This record gives sequence, C-alpha cells and structure tokens, in this order.
Amino acid sequence: MSRTPFIVRFLGATPKQGWIAIAIAAAITLVLLPALHLLVPASSPFHVSAYVITLVGKIMCYAIVAVAMDLIWGYTGILSLGHGVFFALGGYAFGMYLMRQIGRDGSYQSDLPDFMVFLDWKALPWYWTGSDSFLWSLLLVLVVPALVALVFGFFAFRSRIKGVYFSIITQALTFAAMLFFFRNETGFGGNNGFTDFKRILGHSITAPEMRVTLFALTAAMLLGTLVLGRYLVTSKFGRVLAAIRDAESRVMFIGYNPLHYKLFIWTLSALLCGIAGALYVPQVGIINPGEMSPANSIEIAIWVAVGGRATLVGPVLGAFIVNLAKSFFTVAFPEYWLFFLGALFVVVTLWLPDGVVGLWRKLRNKGVAA
Repeated sequence: MSRTPFIVRFLGATPKQGWIAIAIAAAITLVLLPALHLLVPASSPFHVSAYVITLVGKIMCYAIVAVAMDLIWGYTGILSLGHGVFFALGGYAFGMYLMRQIGRDGSYQSDLPDFMVFLDWKALPWYWTGSDSFLWSLLLVLVVPALVALVFGFFAFRSRIKGVYFSIITQALTFAAMLFFFRNETGFGGNNGFTDFKRILGHSITAPEMRVTLFALTAAMLLGTLVLGRYLVTSKFGRVLAAIRDAESRVMFIGYNPLHYKLFIWTLSALLCGIAGALYVPQVGIINPGEMSPANSIEIAIWVAVGGRATLVGPVLGAFIVNLAKSFFTVAFPEYWLFFLGALFVVVTLWLPDGVVGLWRKLRNKGVAA
C-alpha cells in the first residue's frame, strides 16, 4: 500500500500537489473569507458579505450530508432516499434550544415559544424538558438521528432488505416523518417549524462574530468528516464495506456478518447528517418539515452522483456545484430551476457515470498519456 498520506490522495494528485491544494482550500475557507467579512469595510470591493458567508456555510452543511451519503452509497452500495430525515432531526433538536433562547423577546412575550402561545398551549410538552440547556441539545443532536437510524437499520438489514426496496422504504420513512412534523399538535411548530432565533449561549445569532464562528465550525466539521471518511474507507473496515457493496453473499460465505458493518456505517452516516442539520439551522435561521421532503433526500443523492461516488471529495464538489447553480437559477430563472436539475441528472447518468471527479481523472490521464 502507498505510504502517501491519505489526505493528499483525495484528488489523485501527487503528494506535493495534494498538500498545496488542501492548504489553499483550508486557507480560503477558514481564514480568508471570514477575514474579508470581518476586517474589510463593506464599501470595499474585497468585502465578503454576510450573504456569501451564510450561503457558503449552508452549502458546507450540505457537503457534510453528501459525504455521509457517499459512505453508505458509494462505498457500501446502500442507496438511501430518506437521509433528509436525519438532517432535519438534528436541526430540530438544536432548534428547540434556539427557540428556548428567545425567552420573552418573542411576539407574545411569553416563556413559551410563539407558536405554542398561538395554539393555546399552557405548558411545554415533556419532550421539551431540558431544551434550554446547550449541552443537552447537543446530546439530542447526536442521539436522536443515530437512534432512529440504528433501530430502522437493524430491522431493515436483519431482514436483508436492500436495493430498490430499501430505497423505497427510506423514502417512505422521510415522507411519514414530514407528515408527522407538519401536524400542529406534535409541538414542533407545524408547517412553519422553528424560526426567529435570537441567541446562542447569550450571544446574538446575527452578530458578525457569531456568523463567522458558525462558519468556521462548519468548515472544521466538513474537514473532519472527510478525514474520518478517508480513514474508514482505507482501513480493513472499508475494504469489507466495498466487498459488501460488490458481492455481499461472498462476504457472508467467508464468515463476515454484513449486518454489523452496514448498521455501523448507516448509523454513523445518520449521525453526521444530524450534526450538519444542527449547524445549518442557526446559519439559515429556520427549520421546517420541508427539509424532510422526499425531493430533498433525492437531491442529496444527486449531489453525490454529480460529484462522483466513492471519492469523498466528489460529493463535496457536487454539493457546491448543484447548490451554487440552484442559488443562481432560482433568482435569475426561477421557473427553469427544476428543468436544469433534471437535465443535470440525465447528463451525469448518461455521460458522466463517475461524476466530475471521474471526468477530471480521465482528462488528467489523457494528458499524462499524451
């Protein structure tokens, strides 16, 4: 096996090129953009606006979800069309804390969230207990998506449900969750969800310093997810996952139990999605059941396909390409956005089966051969 550090092999480059690319990307994301936002006056052409910081931060959250999807689809062969539910659960878990931090600054000046006052609730439901604690909310962000994934995955994988049947069941899961959260009596804000956040740990959520802090945490989490993912897929565990993807029956024949491997990577993937959702909510300022829609979960799969399955860096590129295009088209040509998305998926399916990263590798190899 090559002794080249795994982190520099993301793009198939030489060690020197890999380190340079990673250093540049980290400097731009973690240092340059926040510095241009905080230190450069708004009148300067070099100033990075709050909109750009929020947009990039939001897309980085999506990129974490895309990498999580790649771990189960690209490396394990499990296509989930319901990963949006884990993303939303993490967002709702942290959103409960943000709603409690509003305090009496809401429209009704009550200790209860505004939507509960509007619906004539007299007290917080039992499952909101402890939601005013930051640490308890972080625990919920980790436990709730992971627990749901663990229970669902155990019964699904034990029953050897796979392929298109598994994909349909996961889509049914997210659709059922969306319908549940749409109901006003569930205590999660109904179709409006949670919004109008004010503070995190006593600091204004709209302050430039808080915005940059959330941005930096998201970037660090994305980098950590990539490093963790690369460590897993290059280990013996990762080789077993690839074997399960390519020939699960043979893996069982030689004495491995695929259930344990699939359940672990499935739960880990859900956990990463939950963390991404928790980082997404304070930056975007809202979480509602729309994040659980089947269409959103299908989009996650599109990000991975566009960037390139089983590459780790490909899903990150795919998330940025698709969502930057979405931001442009929904403003410039809102009526054509869905046509663009459909055309993009058709093009990738027919002519770019390995995604953008696969195309780059082919062009690079042709250049080397020439």
